[in-house]
Amino acid sequence: MPLLEIDDIGFRLDGEPFRLLSGGLHYFRVHPAQWADRLHKARLMGLNTIETYVPWNLHQPRPGRLRMDGELDLPAFLDLASAEGLHVLLRPGPYICAEWEGGGLPSWLLAEPDIRLRSRDPRYLSAVDDYFAQLLAPLKPYLATRGGPVLAVQVENEYGAYGDDTAYLEHLAATLRRCGVDVPLFTCDQPADLERGALPGVLATANFGSRSVQNLAALRAHQPDGPLLCTEFWIGWFDRWGAHHVVRDPAQAAQELDELLASGGSVNFYMFHGGTNFGFTNGANDKHTYRPTVTSYDYDAPLNEAGDPTEKFTAFREVIAKYAPVPAEPVPGWAPKLGLPSVPLTESASLLACAPALGVAVASEQPLTMEELKQDFGFVLYETALPTAGPVLLELEQVRDRAQVFLDGQPVGVLERENHERAIAFTVPRAGSVLSLLVENQGRVNYGPGIHDRKGLPGAVLLDGTVLTGWTSRPLPLTSLAALPFAATTTTGPAFHRGTFEITVTADTFLHLGGWTKGNAWVNGFHLGRYWSRGPQQSLYVPAPVLHTGSNEIVVLELHTAHRARTVDLRETPDLGPTEE
Repeated sequence: MPLLEIDDIGFRLDGEPFRLLSGGLHYFRVHPAQWADRLHKARLMGLNTIETYVPWNLHQPRPGRLRMDGELDLPAFLDLASAEGLHVLLRPGPYICAEWEGGGLPSWLLAEPDIRLRSRDPRYLSAVDDYFAQLLAPLKPYLATRGGPVLAVQVENEYGAYGDDTAYLEHLAATLRRCGVDVPLFTCDQPADLERGALPGVLATANFGSRSVQNLAALRAHQPDGPLLCTEFWIGWFDRWGAHHVVRDPAQAAQELDELLASGGSVNFYMFHGGTNFGFTNGANDKHTYRPTVTSYDYDAPLNEAGDPTEKFTAFREVIAKYAPVPAEPVPGWAPKLGLPSVPLTESASLLACAPALGVAVASEQPLTMEELKQDFGFVLYETALPTAGPVLLELEQVRDRAQVFLDGQPVGVLERENHERAIAFTVPRAGSVLSLLVENQGRVNYGPGIHDRKGLPGAVLLDGTVLTGWTSRPLPLTSLAALPFAATTTTGPAFHRGTFEITVTADTFLHLGGWTKGNAWVNGFHLGRYWSRGPQQSLYVPAPVLHTGSNEIVVLELHTAHRARTVDLRETPDLGPTEE
């Protein structure tokens, strides 16, 4: 493979001038069986490079244990990129942001009560060094210096928006080099943060989505020589629950791209294909108010969530053709989709009743956080017996992030971090009544100082001002639903609902959950993600590879009240919600 060089003017590839035309495609947000399709379409749009983050929290779910298989088979993804003739920009973090759970930092770091993430805290750096050593060993053959597709590797991610400790960045760069990374390194920051986030001797790049000429000028003022690279050219945006679906005009984005390329810059589209926050992997923001990100990461990108070319694909391809050769091959049309209305969910299982089959309770005086329970994602069920009867005021010092309150199994109310709710009044019918708090991790904060985001009940629980003690904390990660005793019964309260459907051909489809309130959904054991009637998203993407001909299973965890008819729809089109007017 050719080698990337950086000189005073720009990039050179095997000695020839080279312009990076790259697109973001996160392998961990796309079903592995669809990687090749997405990479092929990237080349057809005119891209010569693909960019991906690497999520530490998935690759190293526990200290010392590296996963590199299945949906995390990064070597296989790199092989496919190389086979398609694409170079790769690799962004291994350790912090990635990406609207991803915890910015990609593993939750087990937060089991240390006073750890300082993204700093020179020795505990953090030791964990990073171990992770990089394990991650990069099998990736060394994929570096361009060894004949692989990886042209360059990023150091951290937008660090200038978080801190200004150059020695921290130097440590990361030295660790990358020590682990065998001998291709060029680069940092990326928003233009206003370049001074804080840059590392002497390392290529600085900028992130922006508009005012291309102005922002490239800011990059040039900071870095008088070398290439001009926009590492994140924002051509869309992400959505959060309770807001609208964000879109960006294709013509306006194409004009900005034209100005960027006319200025001699290189580009990485963020995103070329967004994909999906499957399972519990969405992140959140917290700028004085907690805002969790939705399941879809469609991002209004050139390829939509199902991998079909959008209007932006055509618009960007036409602009790129002005500056570089574009393949003459025809662009594939939209793939067929599956439609199947009114799939009945005829069996149910109560979550509270089945909790012992889903997780082992741990006794303690105070509630334990998810991190103390060695739990990454999902829910925790906290229970204690109340000492007296009568009207009471329950107060939670912290709710991380949404607590459903039950008394002897009956719902009392909901306390949401997003709404700054921490107290609820109710009447206890008898001494010894069981208080249950079902707490959902709605996504760890992925940006800013809020990344130190411990989940569950990190503080005390008070009843009429007195601290409640004598708790059990039961982790409910929901990594497997095999132990659930489904039956053809009507179940109230939080419950799993199961049904089956038959198909003769497989294709992508969208699970619509109109009439349901809030929860999660699985198809054939594959965790599609979260749904919430709050919107904007009202459907979940179902990749064709998770389906098979014959009988298929759907399981819906509804946290409140099930659809009156207990049915769901599989439709050919998504509903990502209304856009801003």
